[in-house]
Amino acid sequence: MSRDDAGPVDVDQPLAVGVPPAPHDASGERVPTRDLSGLAPPPRPARRWTPKRVVATPAALEHPHGRRIAERVATLGIEVERLRGNRVTGLRGETARETYARAKSTLAIVVSPPSRRRLQPIAPSPDWRVDLAEGCPAHCQYCYLAGSLTGPPVTRVYADLDDILDGLADYVGRGTVTSRRAARAGEGTTFEASCYTDPLALEHLTGSWQRAVRHFGGWDAPVQLRWTTKYDDVDGFVGLPHGGRTRVRFSVNCRPVTTRFEGGTSRVEDRVAALRRLAMDEASRTRRHGKFGAVKYVYPRETMSELRSWFDRELAARLPACRVLYWT
Repeated sequence: MSRDDAGPVDVDQPLAVGVPPAPHDASGERVPTRDLSGLAPPPRPARRWTPKRVVATPAALEHPHGRRIAERVATLGIEVERLRGNRVTGLRGETARETYARAKSTLAIVVSPPSRRRLQPIAPSPDWRVDLAEGCPAHCQYCYLAGSLTGPPVTRVYADLDDILDGLADYVGRGTVTSRRAARAGEGTTFEASCYTDPLALEHLTGSWQRAVRHFGGWDAPVQLRWTTKYDDVDGFVGLPHGGRTRVRFSVNCRPVTTRFEGGTSRVEDRVAALRRLAMDEASRTRRHGKFGAVKYVYPRETMSELRSWFDRELAARLPACRVLYWT
């Protein structure tokens, strides 16, 4: 047992309290709410990628969002090279290593190819894969993009974002993972936007994912936007009108893996802190006063019981020889 201001915890008492979770704002899906924002330390300066070269195709600059990206990049003091044609050129070096280095440090503002506009199912997690960009500036040594994308690994961001988002309505209710399965129908039609990129690595340059979050937040339909990241630049997302229709996942690994094999990404500590900054408001937390006047925020009793129930159950199943000495 552990003891705190609320008194001892009786390990012989039932752990689950049967309190129903709050309903999901978007689709009626009932999910438990968690508030982790009070645990977040003051934010550190986010790790941001600065491309050495930014190019834009003529077709990309015909789109409002393409021009927005170019203007955004220019305000950051990065020159935007306007290509003569709609092919991205100037990536090849004398060696494969030089080609890789050039491409990996290049951001290209382009129009999405037609194949990217035809969404593909992506079981078993969401219904559909939607691409707002392709390529990633990180250097994860196990990255599957190296075997999934052809050509030099340049990062391409799509200028026709507004058309991409408008076209998603045709896919609502047509998926086979969440939208048509009774067990997951409450999640609505789900769209994954980070299969071929890392959104936060590019957001300060494009603003594309904030725009997508706002689009889904104002979309009166049972839909969800999902994406995952290894970065921590989330301050631009705090307070966005997401309408409960966006779910963000943070990829975390043990520290030796993140430092040795995930080059160019944010520290795992900063990813966890970013996750906490995105969590719910103080109104859903319990405020406690220490004996020396200190104030801390803790989980409500129902949430603590639910968490303890989960850990006890999973530890018993996965590590049956493990003893839980205390819970706090």
